[in-house]
Amino acid sequence: MASDLETFPVRNGEDVVKARQIVRSRAMDVGFSLVEQTKIVTAASELARNTVIYGGGGEMRIERVYGGPKRSGLRLTFEDKGPGIADIDLALRDGFTTGNGLGLGLNGARQLSHEFDIWSEPG
Repeated sequence: MASDLETFPVRNGEDVVKARQIVRSRAMDVGFSLVEQTKIVTAASELARNTVIYGGGGEMRIERVYGGPKRSGLRLTFEDKGPGIADIDLALRDGFTTGNGLGLGLNGARQLSHEFDIWSEPG
């Protein structure tokens, strides 16, 4: 990996595909197993898609993190300037959907992650 922190635009469907490809490549670089790669790529895809659909586009930051001499991972951050999430607890509830798609939702992305934080403010 050229740098420990990289930033990429996520503004349309093509960028969502690119985000998936970048995350898979970085996960391979770190040494993730195929199952770990699939989990992080799936979570990244859902979050990138939400960034475009609900946030009007934004960016993805991907950072290699180190947890010890033989452990490293990836931190993904998706940021947008959308209208915000009025009820984060509801949005994270298992099975919650806006009815607009068949995605995993935020809860699905959270379940595929080792750590998951979300910050949002309406407006």
